[in-house]
Amino acid sequence: MATSDNAELLALSGPRNPYPEWPIAVIKEGAYAGIILVEGNPLKNDLVADPQKKFVMIMKDGKINKNVLR
Repeated sequence: MATSDNAELLALSGPRNPYPEWPIAVIKEGAYAGIILVEGNPLKNDLVADPQKKFVMIMKDGKINKNVLR
């Protein structure tokens, strides 16, 4: 959500796009995206202040780097 607008702009940059072979910032097979699931409301809480506790799942390049989901 935080980077989807930027990703759309990047995709429109033509030859300057560093990821021309992948869709970016979308959740679908074959896309180049990172996902962070958080505990709490990201609009009301400062989740970045305590990422060890508040980031419950982190996925980058299709690989899960952290997963403490209940």
